[in-house]
Amino acid sequence: MASNKPVEITLRRTTEVDLPLLHSFERDALSNELAGTKPRDWPTFRARWAEILADPDGIVTKVTPRVILADGIAVGAVNVAPDGEHDSIGYWIGREHWGRGIATRAVALLLSEFLRRPLFATAAGHNHPSIRVLEKNQFVILSRSLTPETARTAQRETVTLVLR
Repeated sequence: MASNKPVEITLRRTTEVDLPLLHSFERDALSNELAGTKPRDWPTFRARWAEILADPDGIVTKVTPRVILADGIAVGAVNVAPDGEHDSIGYWIGREHWGRGIATRAVALLLSEFLRRPLFATAAGHNHPSIRVLEKNQFVILSRSLTPETARTAQRETVTLVLR
């Protein structure tokens, strides 16, 4: 029988130990379809994370990486990273944990830690759950545009949101 007890959501700094799990989340086909992204192979994923983890205070990379814990279990990641001239928040939740309010609460926790504004976010135009997570955290839609395919994303409508 499922418990009605609320899930306790906490964040902690991402570590080397988290990388295989985070990579497995990123490789999920349905997650990538919803996000309009393409998974990175392990060497590419690992190389990027080596840069981030070698800079624990985000001085060089400007990344604020956090693992999302639900009742103490790692279920995803939420990060702030530079995107062009501004900061952007992004998150990824393991599919088996979707629909539990985890992303909404994890984004709120990181927003209480990372106070620089404006803060931007993007989502695939068809990813209504992700857009809703951001809107629940006071982000507003700034624009919608067709973005070309890249090594990391499929061609898609991209919604850009901002928190001022």
